Amino acid sequence: MNVSNLSSSIKNFFKKDSAAGMMLLFATVAALIVANSPLSELYHLLMEQKITLGVSSLVIDHSFHEWINDGLMAVFFLLVGLEIKRELKYGELSSFQSAFLPVIAAFSGATFPALIFWGLNGGSIFMDGWAIPMATDIAFVIGVMAVLGSRAPIWAKVFVTTIAVVDDLIAVLVIAIFYTEQISMAALGIAAICLAVLLVLNFSKVRTLMPYLMVGFIMWWAVLESGVHSTIAGVMLGFAIPASRGWSVERLKEYAQEGFELFKQAADENLPVTRDQALHHMDATLHHAESPLHRLEHKLHNSVYFVIMPLFAFANAGIVFNPSVIGEAFASTLTWGITLGLFFGKQIGIFGATWLMTKLGFSDLADNKETWKVVYGLALLGGIGFTMSLFIANLSFNSAELLDFSKVGILIGSIISGIVGYYVLSRRPEYGGESQQAFDVPEQEVDHST
Repeated sequence: MNVSNLSSSIKNFFKKDSAAGMMLLFATVAALIVANSPLSELYHLLMEQKITLGVSSLVIDHSFHEWINDGLMAVFFLLVGLEIKRELKYGELSSFQSAFLPVIAAFSGATFPALIFWGLNGGSIFMDGWAIPMATDIAFVIGVMAVLGSRAPIWAKVFVTTIAVVDDLIAVLVIAIFYTEQISMAALGIAAICLAVLLVLNFSKVRTLMPYLMVGFIMWWAVLESGVHSTIAGVMLGFAIPASRGWSVERLKEYAQEGFELFKQAADENLPVTRDQALHHMDATLHHAESPLHRLEHKLHNSVYFVIMPLFAFANAGIVFNPSVIGEAFASTLTWGITLGLFFGKQIGIFGATWLMTKLGFSDLADNKETWKVVYGLALLGGIGFTMSLFIANLSFNSAELLDFSKVGILIGSIISGIVGYYVLSRRPEYGGESQQAFDVPEQEVDHST
């Protein structure tokens, strides 16, 4: 294979919906291999390497592992905030009718895993990890759906994506409320001022992203020092970014027409207009056709899903397969609380709520055997917690032993949920034509960028 074909193959891979999930899988396998190889000591040494940022008294001194979890993951949560805002303004959460069923299913799918965990660990030192099995990893779920191809109907992709977005919102609220350390009111005050500045920029119809990002960085620093987890700053910044474009449709039409005229003039050698001028004009048209929210979301997508999340997985999934540790993990109710919460809690919560709401007439989901097979498969895929579960586990426990138990539970619960969910959905015939829908959802509404 020559360089050109290799480059083309790599580009085609990253264009696939399954690419983000595959990158997470590669990073996880790599972490497990490295952590159980002669490179293990180097791996842990790298993760604990101190990196200092700042000057004078404004210094943050964190390990490489902490920078990934507190710094880079704030960018991930910024993308989460953008996606949630987009769904609330334009997507499936923009109206009560379309939002009701996935919101109820998501809340139920978060509640039952926590209840199962509580049933096994109530009153124990493990209860700090009660939120670990509540999460769903959207990258892995969309990756599995992409591999399924036409066996997964369009409405199912819309439904599970919407549930995952609501699930992210629940996770953000849980982190903000329950995983907060001792509060520094001075730092929190600075963060509040930054948020106020961001809102003023929004209401003043500032459409340039740079002012938002600069103020957002200061807000992240203040939130990090306040005791509230720093990733919340990412979500707040995401909600502050304007979601509407600055130009009206008529103005965009006029500007685009001017660009078309420039292209015609550029073809005439007797006129001074160049092709570069025409292209610059069309680039400006595209710029004004998108809202700042959409522009930032598109800019962040590849870096978050193909760099930040795999790096997070590599930094956090490195479990050492020591027989005694694994044996203790399987004997611990912490491990089983997470595993059973992800596998049984998610499917009971999502499928049960969807079935009940449909039977009570609060859903326009088709009530037939084929539809329920798909819903059950989706509910199983909801048990792939991975990224967000690992993130919450790091917030829950300082003990390396308890963190290893949590990772074992997360990996087992996520792997079983993914395999069984894929099997259930893969047994379905390929969809085509009218059988693509159980909701009245046009295909063009599906947004795979989530």
